[in-house]
Amino acid sequence: MSFAELNIIFLAVAAVVFAGGLWRSRPGGTRGALLGVASALVVLIILTAVFDNIMIASGLFDYGGHTLNGLYLGLAPIEDFAYPLGAALLLPGLWLLFTGKADQ
Repeated sequence: MSFAELNIIFLAVAAVVFAGGLWRSRPGGTRGALLGVASALVVLIILTAVFDNIMIASGLFDYGGHTLNGLYLGLAPIEDFAYPLGAALLLPGLWLLFTGKADQ
């Protein structure tokens, strides 16, 4: 299984959980939830770009080339950026599902 295939599964689950959380949240709370997710996503993408490039450049880890699609941002494969996207969707989605509150 390639990283892209794994990412599709992970992101689909995260999107479904987030959509369910938005659906369950109180009316009027979706705008705040979406703004929070967007803000968190920007920060996580920037941090991922910086620190993945540093860790790869220092030789801490490497990827098997046969599992990547060949797109890179610096040294970091584009597949690495699915995990912050998934986290930015999954964690607020779980919060909304378990509490029903987008404003806390």
